[in-house]
Amino acid sequence: MLDPSSSEEETDEILEEERKVVAAPKVGGARVSPSRTSESSVGLQPSRSSNVRPSSPSPSVASEKEKEDLEKMQREEEERKKRLQLYVFVMRCIAYPFNAKQPTDMARRQQKISKQQLQTVKERFQSFLNGDTQIVADEAFINAVQSYYEVFLKSDRVSRMVQSGGCSAADSREVFKKHIEKRVRSLPEIDGLSKETVLSSWIAKFDTIYRGEEDPRKHQQRMTASAASELILSKDQLYEMFQGILGIKKFEHQLLYNACQLDNPDEQAAQIRRELDGRLQMADQIARGGKFPRFVSREMEAMYIEELKSSVNLLMANLESMPVSKGGEFKLQKLKRGHNTSIIDMGQEDENQLSKSDVVLSFTLEVVIMEVQGLKSLAPNRIVYCTMEVEGGQKLQTDQAEASKPTWGTQGDFTTTHPLPAVKVKLFTESTGVLALEDKELGRVVLHPTPNSPKQAELHKMTVSKGCPDSDLKIKLAVRMDKPQNMKHCGYLWAIGKNVWKRWKKRFFVLVQVSQYTFAMCSYREKKAEPVELLQLDGYTVDYTDPQPGLDGGRTFFNAVKEGDTVIFASDDEQDRILWVQAMYRATGQSHKPVPPTQVQKLNAKGGTAPQLDAPISQFYADRAQKHGMDEFISANPCSFDHASLFEMLQRLTLDHRLNDSYSCLGWFSPGQVFVLDEYCARNGVRGCHRHLCYLRDLLERAENGAMIDPTLLHYSFAFCASHVHGNRPDGIGTVSVDEKERFEGIKDRLRVLLENQITHFRYCFPFGRPEGALKATLSLLERVLMKDIVTPVPQEEVKNVIRKCLEQAALVNYQRLSEYAKVEGKKREMYEHPVFCLASQVMDLTILEKNQKDHRDPENVGRLVTPAKKLEDTIRLAELVIEVLQQNEEHHAEAFAWWSDLMVEHAETFLSLYAVDMDAALEVQPPDSWDSFPLFQLLNDFLRVDYNLCNGKFHKHLQDLYAPLVVRYVDLMESSIAQSIHRGFERETWEPVKSLTSNLPIVNLPKVPNVAVPVNLPSFSTPAWMTAMSDTDNGSGTSEDLFWKLDALQTFIRDLHWPEEEFGKHLETRLKLMSSDMIESCVKRTRAAFEAKLQRSSRTADFRVPQSICTMFNVMVDARAQSAKLCAMELGQERQYHSQIDNLIEETVKEMITLLVAKFVVILESVLAKLSRYDEGTLFSSFLSFTVKAASKYVDVPKPGMDVADSYVTFVRHSQDMLRDKVNEEMYIERLFDQWYTSTMNLLGTWLTDRMDLQLHVYQLKILIRIVKKKYRDFRLQGVLDSTLNSKMYDTVRNRLMLEEATASVREGGMQGISMKDSDTED
Repeated sequence: MLDPSSSEEETDEILEEERKVVAAPKVGGARVSPSRTSESSVGLQPSRSSNVRPSSPSPSVASEKEKEDLEKMQREEEERKKRLQLYVFVMRCIAYPFNAKQPTDMARRQQKISKQQLQTVKERFQSFLNGDTQIVADEAFINAVQSYYEVFLKSDRVSRMVQSGGCSAADSREVFKKHIEKRVRSLPEIDGLSKETVLSSWIAKFDTIYRGEEDPRKHQQRMTASAASELILSKDQLYEMFQGILGIKKFEHQLLYNACQLDNPDEQAAQIRRELDGRLQMADQIARGGKFPRFVSREMEAMYIEELKSSVNLLMANLESMPVSKGGEFKLQKLKRGHNTSIIDMGQEDENQLSKSDVVLSFTLEVVIMEVQGLKSLAPNRIVYCTMEVEGGQKLQTDQAEASKPTWGTQGDFTTTHPLPAVKVKLFTESTGVLALEDKELGRVVLHPTPNSPKQAELHKMTVSKGCPDSDLKIKLAVRMDKPQNMKHCGYLWAIGKNVWKRWKKRFFVLVQVSQYTFAMCSYREKKAEPVELLQLDGYTVDYTDPQPGLDGGRTFFNAVKEGDTVIFASDDEQDRILWVQAMYRATGQSHKPVPPTQVQKLNAKGGTAPQLDAPISQFYADRAQKHGMDEFISANPCSFDHASLFEMLQRLTLDHRLNDSYSCLGWFSPGQVFVLDEYCARNGVRGCHRHLCYLRDLLERAENGAMIDPTLLHYSFAFCASHVHGNRPDGIGTVSVDEKERFEGIKDRLRVLLENQITHFRYCFPFGRPEGALKATLSLLERVLMKDIVTPVPQEEVKNVIRKCLEQAALVNYQRLSEYAKVEGKKREMYEHPVFCLASQVMDLTILEKNQKDHRDPENVGRLVTPAKKLEDTIRLAELVIEVLQQNEEHHAEAFAWWSDLMVEHAETFLSLYAVDMDAALEVQPPDSWDSFPLFQLLNDFLRVDYNLCNGKFHKHLQDLYAPLVVRYVDLMESSIAQSIHRGFERETWEPVKSLTSNLPIVNLPKVPNVAVPVNLPSFSTPAWMTAMSDTDNGSGTSEDLFWKLDALQTFIRDLHWPEEEFGKHLETRLKLMSSDMIESCVKRTRAAFEAKLQRSSRTADFRVPQSICTMFNVMVDARAQSAKLCAMELGQERQYHSQIDNLIEETVKEMITLLVAKFVVILESVLAKLSRYDEGTLFSSFLSFTVKAASKYVDVPKPGMDVADSYVTFVRHSQDMLRDKVNEEMYIERLFDQWYTSTMNLLGTWLTDRMDLQLHVYQLKILIRIVKKKYRDFRLQGVLDSTLNSKMYDTVRNRLMLEEATASVREGGMQGISMKDSDTED
């Protein structure tokens, strides 16, 4: 903004506007000219507008239309005049503030987000989620951004918040920060990476996404430029702001600025003095006339007058404390306080009389010596210099220069108290004589400067000294004499008075300001610091006057008049007179404004437009303002206006401007606006209660229309008004008008309705807890509004009842909106995710509509296909939204309701009870024995059980009552199903090992319960964790694996329900453990019976091979023991005992199975030994066999009795060992089996040999036994049987007998043919 005082560009602009205004009437249009202020121009308006209006078919309609247009134009013109007048008052407040200052402690407001910016931010985050940006991020951050995008950015509550103007970039950042803090805290710890580092990294990435491709430096520059309104503003910026607020044009501002002399602080101070004088007179008129406002009591009328006068006196004291300034910034200089005796106290004249010492001035002089001309008599190389001094002060000297070039440019600074000082400048040359004591003076000049003297350098003729041949010496110098701050004008005047200046004589006068209210006209002589005479201007009135006969000297006259005294002054030109009168007019504080005779003549002479050439520039601006119709606004008496209504308009327009700027102000004014409004109220006597009542009304209107208003701001203004209405004098004003009280009560009722509505809609008025602390402040304000007065606190129960009512209504509002949102979301999901289904459903809808025309229970479902499954799906989705709402309430709003936490619990229960109606309706239509609703219970219960307030609450108990029969029924059916599956499974069991069952578990449903009249759909379960580790090995049978999986899945399912009631939960757990024990017991017994039957049906010879099924049965026992530890164990003593019984049963069964299997192995060995018994000595078969072999060997090569029997038995043993070792999963069982097997068979061999103690073994028997014993010993040792078992006494007995028999047989014919009990490495 340009300097508003004066400039060529602005003058050209104003002249251009003038030409437009002058040319406008020639066009003949209906345009309202800015210069049209007189009644005649308004009266001509209809004729001008009718010139360009097209003819109308109906004259009456046309005249009505013209009348309406005329009234509209008149209203617009009145509004324009009102705004111009208001702008004049505002300009004066800005130009010369003496009550208020711009606050520096106000909270900094953030840039608000517009709809376009919100859309841009959404697109940026969507681009990031689509992977279109270069920002590197991990999955956790992407999930956090996805959640933030879905929950916050896409929320309609945020859109509404943006529309209300209460959403800033800082709000969105804080919401994201709060959103990720919970996520980061739940992440596992990483060595070397703190969670604070993760948080800061995520915030930096968020800022990058939010900013997009914008250059942060440009963004910062833009922020700096736009943040100006939040900082301390200059006067020019304030002018510009209020031009926008009041709709004032630039050229109108320039006209008013120049005509009001806003750059002249003396004029503004004088204007204030006149205004204060007028307010005192108005107070006296009210006191005399009795025209008081209606107060709540008659006693306040006298108090009202005292308050008016007291406020004026306070303003006078403020003005008096202002430093006396000659312009520009005010300095922190305090002068002697004085009082205008004509205004404040007429009885203290003697005390306030000025002495001559009070008006002593201090001047600063700058003397610059440039050069000397006409110095010709000296030799060119002679040295010359100058000295300068002010009379009575020190003497200064310039540098030396040669006579051929006497130039210096030296400046000397002096201070003096003489208004008419004498400045002496002398020119010297250095003396060349040996005996010369002083340098030779060549010339001198004596000047008598005044503050009005020219400041530029001028040539002055010097007085030449005796003996200097240069008679035409001239010196070029400049003398600048600055005005002191308290000197307002000076110059030569002719004067004559009654008490002072009794002779008509020309004197040097100075107008001195001693304080803001004390001025004096002083006359001075040369070289004197104190005035010769002085006139204190208190009570005088200055005005122009005609030339006085008999007074010679002076051309233009003016006078200063007071009762009993008149002082006549005269100046030599008109401009000087106008300047003197203006200066004295500002000093006297008079209400009458003197008008120069030249202006009066011009006003009387029609058509005289050219200003007088000798008039000052201020008069030129005044004439121009008068020409444009601005004079009425400038010269209007501020005391004659209703400033209450003007301020009301100003504050309303300022608030509109503030709410529409780029800041999320929430109704708070900027520092500059607060400063101007404060100054306006103080200067024009606007009552504080009226100000805040208007502010509250304006804020309430905006808040009721959807704007975001800070409740703290409402609280501040409401507290002020309440304090005032109840007589607590927040601003020292004790009078309370009836109008103020009535308006306060009306606003109090409106405010209560607004606050209750905001609390009812707290999720939408304060989305995500933003603005920060607003909801808490709203509750605090409601408590204040409910107070009957400012002292007695409102009963907490009453506040609680109001908030309870609001929250009950809030639950209904929240659930209704949530249901609507869920329906809209469901429709969108159908449209976008299932278009084919939607098309098919539309076709089916028509069929169902025809079918259900006669009988339909739910009118909402007419024409729609709503299956029980679809209704349950919608109910589960609604439950997710309900939980999300309750979590958001806890996260964002619980802190605000900390004092009313029990009410928030009631609100949540009410909210859930509304959902319970829909939930019950959805569950009622589900088919009997349908388990698809269990996920709904798990979802709700998992949320409720961890909430301290809602756990086992009303809704939670209702949920338990609803699902307890379902759980019991489910367990009953599962028990029956499992029992039947065991029975049928073992009947059809093939005992093949199961390898791949677990890999198919996730997609296999639990078998349906057989033999149930109603079809039971059992839920499918994912693979239990314990099944995964066994998927790579041979397990038990299909029936046992199915049993264990079902039992585990059932227990996992019931455990995952996390039943909240401890007693029922323990009951379920106990029942399932006992059921598992019974089922496993049945499984073990059936397996043992199958094991025994299998062995009985198998071969009894060495051809027997251990089948896979035998190993599978052992593995069933292994699995049963492992599963019983998990499925049957409980911490209670009874169940532990029961579990130990299952373990004992399994252990006993395993022992029996091992015993049965060992017995089988013993039988097979017995069969082998039975074959060997045929070779016993003394038997017929042995003799016959020996004779036959011997006889036949003489003729043919008869093969020796082979080792087939031994080899087949050894093969059987090895195969059985390998099969059992590979297929049975329990090493302990294998070791126990092998120990018993070895011991039993070795005992059998020992017994068989003992029975033949007296007989010699046949060679064939000996060879077979040696082979069997040696292989058995070696194989069992390789299988890990302990040496203590291997080297038993029985084994030693058998070994010794065989070695003895071997020694005997070796001496016989044929020998042992290499078979020996001795170990041999080469032996197979």
